[in-house]
Amino acid sequence: MTQTKACLFDLDGVIVDTAIYHFQAWRRLANELGFDFTEHQNEQLKGISRMESLELILNWGNITLTETEKLDWATRKNSWYLDLVMQMTPNEVLEGVPEFLKSLQEQNIKIALGSASKNSKLILEKIQMLHYFDAIIDGNNITKGKPNPQVFLLGAEATNTQPAECVVFEDAVAGVQAGKAAGMTVVGVGSPEILTEADIVITSFKEMSVDRLP
Repeated sequence: MTQTKACLFDLDGVIVDTAIYHFQAWRRLANELGFDFTEHQNEQLKGISRMESLELILNWGNITLTETEKLDWATRKNSWYLDLVMQMTPNEVLEGVPEFLKSLQEQNIKIALGSASKNSKLILEKIQMLHYFDAIIDGNNITKGKPNPQVFLLGAEATNTQPAECVVFEDAVAGVQAGKAAGMTVVGVGSPEILTEADIVITSFKEMSVDRLP
């Protein structure tokens, strides 16, 4: 019988893969500023905030902007991204996720989101997954990005659980570090070579069951 009382999920790359849409929107921004960047560079943007992503991209292009211009470009990027998100469907939910969330609900294990995204609610609505979540902690609630544990500690608080009773699901190194810093068990979703600090690593939720929770 599992001791886990809550499971906390990152959104991008864990429940649904919106990374491609972020890449397309950020790349459009770079192109409009007169340069380009690669999918390999884009990996560095995973799990960090919008403004931190913008700073990295501007550095790649050797572009200097005022704070006002930065906010303007970040807003523009977000609206391009949302145009893409509005076309999302439940078919984009990653394999095995709905089944696993359903099994958590059946065992009365709380489900929370812990994401840097400010658009998480909209995305969960588009992919018809919002009803699974007892709490949503995202870019609208947090003041510190991962690897700071704030997002997951707020998730534990919102589900009335202790950090030791929580399991975090993350696909980014910064997210895994945030979960560990919060004192939680962390399941990495992706490559064991990259997510070396996770307690368990799965390549897809088809490998995950309630029985595997601590």
